[in-house]
Order: sequence, then structure tokens, then C-alpha cells
Amino acid sequence: MSLSTGSGPLADLSAAGVSIWLDDLSRELLAGGELRKLMADKHVVGVTTNPTIFASALSKGDRYAEQLRRLGTAGAGVDEAVFALTTDDVRDACATFAPVHERSGGIDGRVSIEVDPRLARDADATTAMARKLWDAVGKPNLFIKIPATREGLKAITAVIAEGISVNVTLIFSLDRYRDVMGAYQSGLEQAQAAGHDLAHIHSVASFFVSRVDTEVDRRLDAIGTPEARRLKGKAAIANARLAFRAYEQILLDPRWQRLSAAGARMQRPLWASTGVKDPSYPDTMYVSELAIAGTVNTMPGSTLEAFADHGTLPGHAPTTDDFTAAAHHLEALERVGVDFSDVTDTLEREGLSKFEASWTELGESVEREMHAEVGDADDAVGALAGDSESAEFLAIYLNDHFTGATGGLELLRRAAGARKDTEAGATLGALAQQVAEDREALARIMTDLGVATSQSKAAMGWLAEKAGRLKTNGRLLTRSPLSDVLEAESMFLGVHGKAACWRTLRVLAETDDRLSADQLDALLERAEQQSTTLEQLRSEAAARTLRPRSPAAR
Repeated sequence: MSLSTGSGPLADLSAAGVSIWLDDLSRELLAGGELRKLMADKHVVGVTTNPTIFASALSKGDRYAEQLRRLGTAGAGVDEAVFALTTDDVRDACATFAPVHERSGGIDGRVSIEVDPRLARDADATTAMARKLWDAVGKPNLFIKIPATREGLKAITAVIAEGISVNVTLIFSLDRYRDVMGAYQSGLEQAQAAGHDLAHIHSVASFFVSRVDTEVDRRLDAIGTPEARRLKGKAAIANARLAFRAYEQILLDPRWQRLSAAGARMQRPLWASTGVKDPSYPDTMYVSELAIAGTVNTMPGSTLEAFADHGTLPGHAPTTDDFTAAAHHLEALERVGVDFSDVTDTLEREGLSKFEASWTELGESVEREMHAEVGDADDAVGALAGDSESAEFLAIYLNDHFTGATGGLELLRRAAGARKDTEAGATLGALAQQVAEDREALARIMTDLGVATSQSKAAMGWLAEKAGRLKTNGRLLTRSPLSDVLEAESMFLGVHGKAACWRTLRVLAETDDRLSADQLDALLERAEQQSTTLEQLRSEAAARTLRPRSPAAR
């Protein structure tokens, strides 16, 4: 659930124990600061994505253009480019949600990325793709989305067994949902046998809602009897409530009790496809009617805004009578001629087909952009600074900082390695990871601004750091105690330079929406924390090395 405060329907929903996730992600949301605003104002504590969302994201603005053109120039294939785009966005979103992830103990602050839907019928290929995505994003608050096909069940177990957190998607039927919960538990059992800490493995099961009503209502209209029409608009909620009852039953099962005692986290139900398709229905019904503590509701932006405006909560959690009524409703559908098993089978096939079509559309858009003319790139940079000369200065300025970041990262890694197995080494290692992320952030900012990174300059930064190892430290080819002092001073000055770069870009962000003021504020705050840490290390090294020792200590 959200840890933020406030009032209004979304605050009430969060207080009721429902985790509010956004079913959308784009570079526009990330770079423009809108995602952070939704976190602060709308209690959003997670994000889900799918191929359709990424295909839509590519059509919003031109933030992907420069990266795609660089990939095209480098000879990358379409699948490679799609992988790069999507993992970059998801990695950035994971970083944005990292504080939520930490505060919630790993429950929320989650970002999901889906395996290639064309692999949904191949368990081994799905497992390999999940592993590749997990390694590429490299964030603990990532979820790998795997479709709940029969073949997907095997992949779910295999991936969980490796300690990878999973969002199981495209669940429509109760039987398949039970299979999914079983596959998750099998994966946990194998993970436990392999020595993994079960407390670090998380999962949600995405049970799809609105599409059920769309398909059932279509069939009821075709039947056309008064009894059939009276059953419209109720199947999705009934199906979801029975899914929650199945979840509650699993919690009481001895198999789960054993896993829970070993530290396992239960696979939370997630209500997906919660945007209302039929305009005659209340536009918040799939949120209001499924506001159940301990569940996740992932909403498209329009549904989120609708609930924020006029959403309401049910008077009570589902009771035994509600579950009985839900079961009776599905029985009534069968009596009038709706084969509900065929409904869910159809929805699974159509869901996969739609995602495959979106993936194809995404690939086609990526391919066009990769090979588009690049004549407008310089104009885009010029628009930021006002004229071509300023654009040239900006490119030089950013590349100089990128060069410095490369050299600084090499220095930090070397210093951490030289002091491994010490507290200072651990601190420097953590700083090196942060600086690597800062360097990636600068590269993405340059991409957003249409500024190409100069590989020759980056190489110069790497070489400059290597040459810097020969600076006077009292010994020519080996380290001395003075090395710690000189390195700390160099790293301290480097971080100050980086902070100056963030401040410069922060000023430009006031007039250019391709720059995220929130992101730059966060980067600047982190640089200041890094400066404090390095100053402490520098002071300690200077006192240790340069302060005169008493005769007794010599």
C-alpha cells in the first residue's frame, strides 16, 4: 500500500490496504516528472508495462529518436533495439520507485517488464528471456512478467527457483490461477533447496478483469433473451471475487504454511485490465468493487483520474455470501448458454495475439526510427540553447563531463579494489555503483537532448585515469599511504564538478521539457551526499598519513 498521506478517494483506497499501481510507462512520464507527481499526489506505488504500452510510448514525443538512430548507425537489430529501449525505461522507473521499495520492505515500488510475447508457448525460451531481462535491468524492485500459458507455468517455476521475482500475467480462469499459485510454490520450494533467501523473492498474479465482461456481454447479446441481458456486466467481478477466495484458501494450505514459516512471501492478487470498456458502466467499477486489502490494482491513467475524482469504497470486504453469489452468477451464465471455460480460453488466445501484434508494431516503429534521416538532430539541440553555436557549446560541455565521469568511475573502482575487505573499501564500492548510475543518467540526458556521446572523449577519460596513477605519491610504481589522500581529493573534486553540471542542467530544465527538474534535483542531492562521504574519507586519510606521529608511535 502507499505510505503517503493525504485525503480523497485514492488516499482512502490506499488506507484500505490496496496498492495503487499505474498501468503505463513512457520516457515522457519519466523525464517530464509526471511519474513522480503521480507518486506524490495519487498514491501510485508501482508500474506495470506490456508490449502495447511500449508501442504507445514510442509514439509520444521524440525522446527515443536519438537513441534509436545511434543504435541504427551501430548496426543493431530491431530486437536488440527494442530490448535496449524498454530496459532503459524500466531501469529508470525502478530507480524512481526505489525509495518506495525500501520503505515498504520490498512489497511495493515495483516495476514490471514483459518477456517477448512471441515466446509464450516456449517455456525454455521464456525462462532464458526472463533471466536476460533480470540481468540487464539489474534492480531488486523489478518484476519479470510471464504470461500464464500452460507452457508459462513451467517457466514461472524455473524463474522463481533462480530467485527472480515474477509478475504472472494474462490470467483469466480460476483453474489457471490455481495452477499459477502452484507453480509459484514449486519455484519457492526449489529456490529453498538451492539456498536462496525466500524473503527476497516476490510475486504478483495478474488476474484480468474488464475483458471478461466484454467477451461475456458479447455472447449474452448474441443469445438475446431477457434472462441473458439481465446477466450482463457482472461476470468479471464474480470471477475476480472467486479468484480472491481461491487465494485465501491457499493461505490456509499446509504446503503454503511450510513455505511461509521459511520466510516466503505470498503471491499477491493483482487486478489488471481495470479500465471500463462499456461506457454504460461506472468508470470506476473494477476498482471500487475489488477494493480488497492485500491486493494490487493496476490502473490506466484515465481510470486513476476517474477514481481520484469520484471513486468510492465498498461498505465491507467480500463475505461468504458474496462468494456464493459470485459462484451462482457463473452457474447462471452456463444455464443461458455461455461456456465460461471457452470464454477464458478465448481471452487468453486473444490477449497473446494482441500483445504479439503490439510487439510487431513496436518493432516496425523502432526500425523506421533507426533508419530515419538525422537532419533534425542538430536543430533539436539548437532549440535547447537558442542557436547552433550554443548547441555546439552544449555538446562540448556535456561530453567533457561525460569524459570526467568515465575517469572518475575508473578511479573509484580502483580505489575500492585497493582497499577491499575494509570499511572504506565497502564505502567506495557503493559510491562506484552510484557514480556508474550517474554516468548512465548523464548519457540518457544527452540522448534526450540530441547530443551524441563522443567515444573518443570517453576513452580519453579512461586513459587519463590510468595515467593519473603515475602522479607523485612518494613511490613511483606502487601505492603509498599518500595515495589514499590524493585519490580522495581527486574524487571529491570530481563529484563537485558533477554537481555543477547538474546545477547547469537544472537551470536549463526551467525552459526545456526534455529535462526533468525532479530527476536533476535528485541527482544533485545525491552528489552532495557523495561529497560529504568523500570529504570524510579524505579527512581520515589525511590525518592518518600526514599528521605527525608521537615518538612512541614511530
